[in-house]
Amino acid sequence: MEIKNHFGVYGVCLQDGKLFCIEKTRGPYQHRYDLPGGSQEPGEGLIETLKREVLEETGYSLSRYSNPRMYDVMVQEEGQDFAVHHIMAFYDIALNFESSQKSISQEVHDGSNDSANVIWLNLEEITEENASPLVLKVKAELRGFPDLDMTSYKNWKVKEKKENK
Repeated sequence: MEIKNHFGVYGVCLQDGKLFCIEKTRGPYQHRYDLPGGSQEPGEGLIETLKREVLEETGYSLSRYSNPRMYDVMVQEEGQDFAVHHIMAFYDIALNFESSQKSISQEVHDGSNDSANVIWLNLEEITEENASPLVLKVKAELRGFPDLDMTSYKNWKVKEKKENK
């Protein structure tokens, strides 16, 4: 089986016991809750990527970032003969809510963004059925049980439509 590597930089924003997430519109985590963030552009540093991706996907700039850490997961989509080794750098972030920069929906429509919406989630609302592996890693971390070993998701289901709560 072929293994494809993917590296991304993501922001973890926790406030009042809730995790700040985006709703994905495409890719293997579409129609699931995910962390704001994504892939580096050529010549871009980790913090530059973090700032750009959070702004693109949420409309908010960062006021602070700290606590870098790394995790990884192996995701094999159902029916595919390859797996993605998703390597992720997480940073705790604080958002500047005073200055929203962009309308997220406009960004989605022009194809430059894969975030339909932002949402604050209680940890109890996060499940394997509605969240990306990134959000599941953060949930385990916040509960005091960070899984440092690579987690494998075989037969990962890409959701075709958003399920109602």
